[in-house]
Amino acid sequence: MSDCTERSEGQERMQRQPRMSDCTERSEGQERMQRQPRMSDCTERSEGQERRRGFTVLSLVVALLAGGTLMSGGTQRKPPPPPGRVAAQRAWPGAQRGTMPAGLADGPLFQPLLFLDANTALGTAPSPDATSVRLLLRRADGSVRLLRRVPYDDEVTFDNATAAGDGIVWTESASGQPCELWTANLRTGGPVRRLVADAGNLIAFGTQEDLVVAGGRVHWAADPGDSHTTEIRSVALSGGAVRVRAEDGAWALSRWPWLTSGAETTVLRSMGTGREVVVRASGSELVTCSPVWCRAMVMNETGLARIDLMHPDGSARRTVAGGGAQAPLNDVAVLDRLEVLSEPGPDSDLTGTAKLLVYDISTRRTVVVSPSAAGVSFRNGVLWWSTGDQETTTWYSLDLRTV
Repeated sequence: MSDCTERSEGQERMQRQPRMSDCTERSEGQERMQRQPRMSDCTERSEGQERRRGFTVLSLVVALLAGGTLMSGGTQRKPPPPPGRVAAQRAWPGAQRGTMPAGLADGPLFQPLLFLDANTALGTAPSPDATSVRLLLRRADGSVRLLRRVPYDDEVTFDNATAAGDGIVWTESASGQPCELWTANLRTGGPVRRLVADAGNLIAFGTQEDLVVAGGRVHWAADPGDSHTTEIRSVALSGGAVRVRAEDGAWALSRWPWLTSGAETTVLRSMGTGREVVVRASGSELVTCSPVWCRAMVMNETGLARIDLMHPDGSARRTVAGGGAQAPLNDVAVLDRLEVLSEPGPDSDLTGTAKLLVYDISTRRTVVVSPSAAGVSFRNGVLWWSTGDQETTTWYSLDLRTV
């Protein structure tokens, strides 16, 4: 559930689900998982933040695509499935997979934030009496470790979870309060620690690069509230003072040490060397890039025509899906070799599910991961999704590092 969603007194407390957080205050019409920057709860949007309208224009169009407005439902025909598809079990027989019922032993439903491997997940769940929200480390064997418990009425939300060596890092935010960074060492089992009491106006796009751990430090992007700079902030995993580096322009974190920016033109900048790569796109393309691959959503007069992949310099371009597909993730070509896709069916608007596919760049084949998936997410090399309704929800995971 969105931070800004209001519930009436007669509604069930979160329907036994924890609030979904993005460490953000969102304005009307913004979609959580589109490329719309998410700002910290404690910071009001200033006039200078209008500089990110380039991101917003792109995110609104992508939101239409991801929501199916342009290609799902209605009367528009979808092309037949391309030949040569193969089931995931056949394509990757040795891959590590996991299955985890959403219901915990004590009753409430578990919502994953991060999978450390196919059978170990970090996530949230309310307490059985619905008085608190818990951050839990859960294993497929049913064992659960409590990391944090906060009063439900404090409206604390957990988000942006990231693996960090032997530990994890995540953000916590409450309405009207600063966005905080927390960490836990999973090897030692010691108590959790707050790394940063005020992370600033954190910029996030729902990707695994919203928080980046590199060189023993946690890095994130923050908007200082003017129209000219982006702050790249960092703190040591051991704690200490926050370092701030100002970068001219509007940027978001990509693969470290790269930044990405743009709408009509995507620019990649290396913070290590200062090198910039300008990715050109035609007026009919929406381009999103990592330092290695770009996804080009090619439009025509009726909507999405196809999805292409290419390198930032335009080389190695190929079509990976037709107009009936969607990109459920903001991450492009995860692990630099796998593009995650979804393909809605005629009932997707009602069921909220779609076929889950992965295009393997090295073999140029499309792998069918699930015939009906919802809640598709990816972090730390693991892809996960759910099936079933609220009473029978099951989480499935596939460690793409093992395929």
